[in-house]
Amino acid sequence: MALRRSILAALGVVSLVALTACGDGTLEAGKNLDPDKLTIYSAQHENLTQAWAEKFKEDTGIDVQIRYGNDSSMGNQIVQEGTKSPADVFLTENSPAMTTVQDAGLLATVDPATEAQVGKAYAPSSKQWIGIAARSTVLVYNPSKITEAELPKSIMDLQDPKWSGKWGAAAGGADFQAIVSAIVATEGEAKAAAWLKGLKDGGKIYQNNIAVMKAVNAGQVPVGIMYHYYWYRDQALTKAGSKNTKLLYFRHQDPGAFVSLSGGAVLKASKHAANAQKFLAFVTSAEGQKMLATSDAKEYAVGNGVASDPALEPLPSLQAPDLDPSTLNGPKVIELMTKAGIL
Repeated sequence: MALRRSILAALGVVSLVALTACGDGTLEAGKNLDPDKLTIYSAQHENLTQAWAEKFKEDTGIDVQIRYGNDSSMGNQIVQEGTKSPADVFLTENSPAMTTVQDAGLLATVDPATEAQVGKAYAPSSKQWIGIAARSTVLVYNPSKITEAELPKSIMDLQDPKWSGKWGAAAGGADFQAIVSAIVATEGEAKAAAWLKGLKDGGKIYQNNIAVMKAVNAGQVPVGIMYHYYWYRDQALTKAGSKNTKLLYFRHQDPGAFVSLSGGAVLKASKHAANAQKFLAFVTSAEGQKMLATSDAKEYAVGNGVASDPALEPLPSLQAPDLDPSTLNGPKVIELMTKAGIL
């Protein structure tokens, strides 16, 4: 029972009625949902989701309302709501929350035409959801605190006691937990547990990825694990949180080269299933993916023939491990992290 309580706490089971709006909030769902509108539960970047929804409404005339939250809380909320969930569409930042809903049997099959709009690597074998964006795991480091020759060759090296006190991560966030899911998938539970022990014993845990980057930038730790887009977004603005840092891509199919998929799905119980499928088709279309690529999200586009922001490392060059995202196990990660004393 104690473990179950810890898992639910880590998943962030919260009410969705008090979530923050983005932009001017014109599409944000209030406390009382309008049953006649297409309802999107979104853990994606709010500005991007808002832009997608506004363009979709402009093109189709279909009214849309959005609720925002984080991956785990929304995924778990949908599971709790079950077939009575008011959500028509679910958008995530990472795949484990999506597989939680998938494994509960709550997702509809994605239209084949929509699936064909993205690369094969971004279409999970379950066919119950689709990749809508991607982000890469990176090591952010401070060259004034560590040389390139001293950098780890693999993310797994960080469990070595010699790295004690020298690396940081945002262990409580969905991003990091997705990275751990890739370690479980590529290395197995035992090695993942040992790696998590290394984090518990010698790593420094920060509130979020931006805090990790800022800590490395300030020289508090020489290296940190996070996703690429935080660095690129800061670099495109003031560079205040990243000017003293660089990125290392592990490549070579290392678990530290994991590319996480943001997912989109239609709920099986949707009362507006046809419109929900249309929205998913729009997001993965050339137009929807170009909106992503030219936004300030700095995530990778996954649509066929759509180039990502040219500032980014080319997606094919990242040499990510070959994983089926529909098999990444979020609950197992929460269990392992809880046992390790991290959550």
